[in-house]
Amino acid sequence: MRSRREFLSAAAATVPTLALASRFAKAPVVDTHLHCFAGANDARFPYHKDGPYAPTDAATPEMLLKCMDGAGVDFAVVVHPEPYQDDHRYLEHCLAVGKGRLKGTCLFFAERADTSARLRELAKKVPLVAVRVHAYSEGRLPPFGKPELRALWKLAGELGLAVQIHLEPRWAESFEPYLKEFADVKVIVDHLGRPFQGTEKEHARVMGWSDRPNVVMKLSSIPDRGSYPHRDPALVIRQLADAYGPDRLIYGGGFGAKATGETYRKERERIAGFISHLSETDRAKIFGGNALKLMGF
Repeated sequence: MRSRREFLSAAAATVPTLALASRFAKAPVVDTHLHCFAGANDARFPYHKDGPYAPTDAATPEMLLKCMDGAGVDFAVVVHPEPYQDDHRYLEHCLAVGKGRLKGTCLFFAERADTSARLRELAKKVPLVAVRVHAYSEGRLPPFGKPELRALWKLAGELGLAVQIHLEPRWAESFEPYLKEFADVKVIVDHLGRPFQGTEKEHARVMGWSDRPNVVMKLSSIPDRGSYPHRDPALVIRQLADAYGPDRLIYGGGFGAKATGETYRKERERIAGFISHLSETDRAKIFGGNALKLMGF
């Protein structure tokens, strides 16, 4: 039989263990990719004249929080969308409404002279996780090979932010000098690296970024197999999961102007179906645990 002292010591040691077990009884869920829009009729938050599209319907942070509650999503990242360009007033509004449950990804343009000062200012005002860089169409490319893009990447690292890349795979090679030089800056690749907007050979470069420990892949914007170009997303996701491993995958998606708690949950369940070969522990990392650490919720 144990002595009274041994018994009390063992009991005391159990208390924090039980507390931790209670705290993490439900694995956290973090949606790392969604857009919010005030809608076309809200004069407080107009779309930018240079925005590539202008959604009519609103997808507000109030709607988002309601959907999150209905879908069991604990935290989320509002990715500042292109219709607002580098005007972040609506992002600031969204994060204020979120009251700690929401963080943001900002959008600045490296070639603009005031970008550095404005990014520093925004990072002081609101909780940011990343600076997004687009390389998605001929007329909207970052200044590859120029000091301005290098300066933006460097500043992101200094501010403790990731660089979030949204690209067509044909531009992957142009990003590689920055991945190499700034190996200590986290990089988040959106939407599987857009494999269906390029050839398999082009996307193989993005797949190869898995050799770089600072690169994280996002399982988001996953098309139906019936959609053009009719390639199977399951095969690509399996390859990405094998290459990056469960510790460097995060999930996003399902919220929009027409979303409900039920549809939001169903999208997460659809994504879960693509990684059903992984263990429950590994899936929990992808659906929240990794983002919790990476983004500091």
